[in-house]
Formats: sequence, structure tokens, C-alpha cells
Amino acid sequence: MLKPDELANQFTQRFGTAPRLFSAPGRVNLIGEHTDYNEGFVLPLALDRRTYVAAAKRTDRRLRVFAGDLGEAVEFELGPELRPVARGRWSNYVRGVAACLEQAGHTLCGADLLIASEVPLGAGLSSSAALEAAVAYALLRLSEQTCNLLELALILQRAEHEFAGTQCGVMDQYIACLGQAGHALLIDCRTLGHEAVPLDLRDTRIVICNSMVKHELAAGEYNTRRAECSEGVRRLAQHLPGIQALRDVTVEEFDQVAAVLPDTIRRRCNHVINENARVTLAVEALKRGDLSLFGKLLYASHASLRHDYAVSCRELDVLVEIAQRTPGVYGARLTGGGFGGCTLNLVAADKVADFIETVLQDYAAAANLTPECHVCLASDGVKEH
Repeated sequence: MLKPDELANQFTQRFGTAPRLFSAPGRVNLIGEHTDYNEGFVLPLALDRRTYVAAAKRTDRRLRVFAGDLGEAVEFELGPELRPVARGRWSNYVRGVAACLEQAGHTLCGADLLIASEVPLGAGLSSSAALEAAVAYALLRLSEQTCNLLELALILQRAEHEFAGTQCGVMDQYIACLGQAGHALLIDCRTLGHEAVPLDLRDTRIVICNSMVKHELAAGEYNTRRAECSEGVRRLAQHLPGIQALRDVTVEEFDQVAAVLPDTIRRRCNHVINENARVTLAVEALKRGDLSLFGKLLYASHASLRHDYAVSCRELDVLVEIAQRTPGVYGARLTGGGFGGCTLNLVAADKVADFIETVLQDYAAAANLTPECHVCLASDGVKEH
């Protein structure tokens, strides 16, 4: 884990002044995958792995940014001409945050920034939203600007759309800004309201298993899925007048009209509509302490993501299969956008060590890769230290 004092020392060595320190969490979504951009329900928590930004104010309008993990630096001027550079560059997240904050009416000062992260890149744990939130909060505080955290999440979502090219829902930015220690957030992605759901982890643990793969088709396929859902709404509205999003369709209504849809569109809609129902059932199960039902919902979510939404991959399926046959595991599923990244596993506390040992051994044998396993807690959203 990163040590704030060491990061501050690195900043001083590079930029010659003492910094302020800001951070924002990665996230894991317990259940509710690909429902956020369909105005549905999600149940994420803010991870106790964070992206840190050491920052100091400048007297001009220039941003000097050093990504410590990558050993790369960029410099650019703030202003209305700020545009993204080549697709896939990490600096686009910083550029997008700065540009969208100013477009929203926040006048920023220049700053020196040093970025370091505990959130694995490309693992589906929302390292991008953690970076966006930490940078945005640093720029706002250095500039003596205030911003409602919900408003900030929406600004960051727009930055991801316009500068990274990913038409994401608001979940990742929302939880990075508004996460609460010891709780998951049930987020209504239409109203943008949330309910804090306590996580009783006295006898269980959340274990994240990183498959160590990220297939290149993820970003493009994400946007394709979003378009397929929109097409599903258009077609379903001819039979279910008044619906605005898949969120508006119940499982029972969908079962009655699903046959009118082309096979691919039907399967995409089937996942989203049933996943929304699973989120509601999962929250009820957590409140009752019914971990058996919660685990079954996790497995059902993964099966749906694999078959209907087609965003799993062999490596993720192998990890879930290992979990299913390992004693002490209540449930498991892929978490995040898919096509690689991580699985979420709910494991009895006294079986965690055995589970991790089994995963390390069996996954290496099946996939010829060594996974990373992390036992996680729910932490707070973006903050200054």
C-alpha cells in the first residue's frame, strides 16, 4: 500500500515544494452489471485501494503532471482549446477533468500534480474514475472552488465520455465521489439517489481475484452493448408504450414480449432486466443476512453476463468455476465491464486462506497465469488527507 509521506517526498524532490494530498477509491460492484447506463440499479462499494494525487498550486494556468507508476510526464495549458490527445493515453483523463470542470463554471488555477495508485490498471476496478475523482478534487481545492459531490460525479462522467471515448454510466464516478466506509451504495441511476447498505463482514470476506488479462475489444464492445440496449428499448416500446429505458420493463412484462426481438437484442435485454431484479433481491438478502441467497444471485449474475450479455471470457469463467467447487465460497461473478479483469468472491472468513491458495494453484494450472487476490473492505469516497 502507498505511504502518503513517501509520495509527498517524491513530489517535493520533483517539483521543489510541499504538496497537499488527495485520494479517491477504486470500486467493486457487488451486483448490477451493465444496468447503470440503462437507468437501473447498481450496488457498488468504494475499495480500500486508492489513487493518490500530491498537488501544489501554481501562479500560472499550466498543469504539470507526473504519473509515478508509469514514469511519464505531461504539461499543458488550461483553457477552452483543451482537447484529447491520441486515444488510450492516460493524460486524457486529466485533460478531460480539467476541461469539463471549467466548462461547468469552475475557474481553475495551474497546478503541479504527482499521481500514484494502488488500484490495478485494466482490472475492472475503475482505476479511471479513481484517477478522475482524485485529480478533480485536487484541482478544485487548490483553486478554492466548491462542488457538490453528485455534481462532480456527473462532470467526471462527461469527461470520460468526451475525452476517453467510453460511453459509461455514472456508477464508477458516483462511488468514487460518494463512497462510505463499511457500506455498499444502492444507487438508482435514474434519480441518482442512493441508499447506504451496511456490509456485515464479521464472518465473511470480499475477495477480489484479478485474472491478469484484459482483452482489447472491451472498450468497443462496451459501446456496442449500449447501442444494443437502446435498440431493445426502441423495439420494446412498440409493445410496451411509455418505457424510456430497460429499467422500466419488469421481468414478467419482458417474458410476454421477448419473442418479438432478434436473438442478440433479446439476450442483451434479458440480462439487464433480470439483473435489475437481482440487485433488489441482493439488497434484501444482505439486510436479512441471507448470504446463501446473495451468493446464488452472484452466480446467476455471472451466468447471465456470460451467456446473455456475452462479456465474460475463458479466464473469468475459470475463476468462477474454481470458486463454485471450493468450500466456504458463497458466490462469485465477474465484476466490471468484462472481457478480463476481476472476479468478486464472497468467502467465509475462516476459509479465505484456503480459497486463495486454491485459486493460485488451480488458475495457474488452467490459464498459465498467476492471479492476484485481494481481501477488500469498503472505504470512503474522494477526500483530502
